Amino acid sequence: MTTITNHHVDPHLLVVLGATSDLMRRKLLPAIYRLRTGGAVPGPPIILGVSRQTGLTDEGFRTLSAEALAAGGVGPDAAGSWCDACLHFQSLGTGAPEDFQALAARIRSLEQEHHLPGNRVFYLALPPTAYMAVINGLGQAGLNQTSGWTRLVVEKPFGRDLDSAIALNEQIHHYFDESQVYRIDHYLGKETVRNLLIFRFANAIFEPLWHRNLVKSVQITVAETLGVGSRAGYYDQAGALRDMVQNHLTQLLTLTAMEVPVAFDAESIRTEKAKVLRAIPPVRPDHVIYGQYARGVVNAQEAPGYREEPGVSPESPTETFVALKLNIDNWRWQGVPFYLVTGKRLPRRFTQIAVTFRCPPVRVFESHCESHRACTCSPNVLVFTVQPDEGFDLHFEVKAPGEPLQLKTQRLRYRYAEGFAPLPDAYDTLILDIMAGDQTLFVRADEVEWAWRLYAPVLNPPPSMVRPYPAGAWGPPEAAALMEWPDPTLLYR
Repeated sequence: MTTITNHHVDPHLLVVLGATSDLMRRKLLPAIYRLRTGGAVPGPPIILGVSRQTGLTDEGFRTLSAEALAAGGVGPDAAGSWCDACLHFQSLGTGAPEDFQALAARIRSLEQEHHLPGNRVFYLALPPTAYMAVINGLGQAGLNQTSGWTRLVVEKPFGRDLDSAIALNEQIHHYFDESQVYRIDHYLGKETVRNLLIFRFANAIFEPLWHRNLVKSVQITVAETLGVGSRAGYYDQAGALRDMVQNHLTQLLTLTAMEVPVAFDAESIRTEKAKVLRAIPPVRPDHVIYGQYARGVVNAQEAPGYREEPGVSPESPTETFVALKLNIDNWRWQGVPFYLVTGKRLPRRFTQIAVTFRCPPVRVFESHCESHRACTCSPNVLVFTVQPDEGFDLHFEVKAPGEPLQLKTQRLRYRYAEGFAPLPDAYDTLILDIMAGDQTLFVRADEVEWAWRLYAPVLNPPPSMVRPYPAGAWGPPEAAALMEWPDPTLLYR
């Protein structure tokens, strides 16, 4: 495990609302445990779990949490002793005002018991439909103010369209200043995503190439082999565009396309990301291909169609695949198409950013080749692989040995696993940043609203535009024409 130790963390109380949720069991608890045992968080963290479950005591919550840690590979004795030292529980009942007052009293009691200075993190590990009521309850109970600092963590999705995103931001800002708010998108915590900025701005050979004169196109892809799984209740109301494109892929886009920040700090970086979003016109409906997977074969296994999945309506028009093209109308990127692609039940699982460079303007070798095909230049491509097998590849042309003259594409390859210990989980990174007060990897309010504006015209496609594709294919065949793919498999090397 890679240890993260470059942050200073003040003593604080971590309050997790939704403490019996799947997110808490699978992600948050293991991440906090790793941070403590890895030395990134000094002393036992004090955690107050909160949910509407009644009848659950401190001891019962500790037992459930220890079982969750043990299921993730932590030794039962270590898990039990850690939970006994760190965890407490408070029921929120029906969420009435008096329940939030009782929560405030419990928080003050724990801070006094553990000699904490009043620093608090409120983590909303809740369904998005509960955000508004819980934020209002915290504010009405005065929990937005303290003698120390207060931070509010909100999981995505941040609304389901522009109007709901604006309403959520207004509710948050009624009680919390933007400097207190951490909108968490776990993709931004991945080491390979964070490395985009280092790769671009710490290596002088790449930044001079990063513009419209030399870059032909940029493609950002999040491909999944799995289907909807147990998320049908949420996914069938959201679809691929809301679930993946508006947040994950758009955040990768901003990091790829942003200008050099004036400083390597949260506000400077987030300001440049927001500028990218403001420069993108709303996506045109004729620049989007929607798809929905049908029965097929993935990795030699037969897979059901989306409408056959448990919890999905047999008439569902929800898209499970999106391919779209957009442009950034600024000086650096004018005329360069950016393609965003995501889908379920695709042939391979990966997240990649592929920067394709323009071919040389004159092919001086053709007169020396036996055939035109032998000396046709393929474009140079720089591929960042975010997951799995994290690293990057630079594809370039070389002369094949011997005669007649023939060009071959080769690649320089780098993998994180070859140079470093295993990478930390994204939640380890993000939770530590929250504790330390670093907002660099978190989404600002204006970013959320600008992103929803981009996709407003294409959020609700008519059922006739959602084309079927067999599980195990690279989406509907129409996607290849939009993306100008001669052969989709060539892009996933």
